[in-house]
Amino acid sequence: MMVHLIDGTYELFRHFYGQRRFNKGKDKQYGAVVGVLNGILEKIEKGATGMGVATDHVIESFRNELWPTYKNGECIEPALLAQFHPLEEALAMMGVVVWPMIELEADDALASAAQLAAADPRVQKVCIWTPDKDLAQCVREDRVVQVDSRAKAIRDANEIKKKYGVPPVLIPDFLALVGDAADGFPGIAGIGKTGAARLLNQHGPIQDFPKEVLGAQLEQALLFKRLATLVTNKKLFKNVDELQWQGPTSAFAGFTKEIGEPSLLTRAEAVAAKLNQAA
Repeated sequence: MMVHLIDGTYELFRHFYGQRRFNKGKDKQYGAVVGVLNGILEKIEKGATGMGVATDHVIESFRNELWPTYKNGECIEPALLAQFHPLEEALAMMGVVVWPMIELEADDALASAAQLAAADPRVQKVCIWTPDKDLAQCVREDRVVQVDSRAKAIRDANEIKKKYGVPPVLIPDFLALVGDAADGFPGIAGIGKTGAARLLNQHGPIQDFPKEVLGAQLEQALLFKRLATLVTNKKLFKNVDELQWQGPTSAFAGFTKEIGEPSLLTRAEAVAAKLNQAA
């Protein structure tokens, strides 16, 4: 069994701004939602029936209390923000397991789900679909991999080391030192990617650094590491069997009719019928 974990927030952003290139700013009410649903249906049609999608139901998390400039929803365009909750509802109606996160972030859900799935010996591989560098910390050998569809790359632990210069387990330390503009924290002044990788490979995690390496900046580096460290103990499901797609719910028909996308229902019912025949 393969488990596919999808960053719904990233996919929503990707489709929203991808469509912007063609719609001249005239955003369809559910345009990005339809784009995400089409993409997930395509994965299901290709055999990816064990899956879960994580979304940021509330953009803010506990990290905003730790660092004042940590990312929030203030800069998200209203037309995009308005599609977050409809996406969650649409995914559920399509029969896909969705985790709308409130106190945590979608990245935390993906990290927790990856750990839960990888602990099941029936799971051959866990694929985390996102280019977000935060999720690189979840990669484990070639069993838990990161799929970056934008770069058309599948990264196992060796590829993560090649890309960042450190193994997956040290990604939070790496981000703490170099910063993460997308998440809103700057890193440690004077330390770039090459220097960060060198220090981490030499000394190990930040808490093991000799005191003179970071000096007065050690406390801030440890704070940034906490911001970059994903939560992996959220109990999102009890059994990976819960992630198996069983087909659309009855409510999906009404939704696809309302938004004028009947092909979504046709495709979902067709692939569900094939799965039932094969069972």
